[in-house]
Amino acid sequence: MNPKQTLYENLGGAEGLRRLVEAFYAKIQGHPRLGPLFPDDILLVRDKQFLFLTQFFGGPSLYSDQHGHPMMRARHMHVPITLELAEDWLECMDEALKEIGTEEELRTFVIGRLAGPARHFVNTPPERQ
Repeated sequence: MNPKQTLYENLGGAEGLRRLVEAFYAKIQGHPRLGPLFPDDILLVRDKQFLFLTQFFGGPSLYSDQHGHPMMRARHMHVPITLELAEDWLECMDEALKEIGTEEELRTFVIGRLAGPARHFVNTPPERQ
């Protein structure tokens, strides 16, 4: 990881981020708890995630330019998100980072950077068993 570069640059810019988002959504779609929360046609979701992560990781402000302020928690309030689902999401991202060959130091940093927002989306208490 080059500390003089943004996460966006460290992840390979637009090309690297596209590879990450594609690997990530393949994992999401195959996940037993997360997959059903997403539409079968994942292309629009995948494209928005690319725009958002580009901006979130220090690249161009593509998401805001096209969709306004991200307000990501508000945009996800219609989905019942538990802490377990947030952790599943982070696990899929970690697996995708591994799949595209991200070095461990960078992978750990990226997951750490995403962990706070992912857990901030939690809006549903755990189910009682």
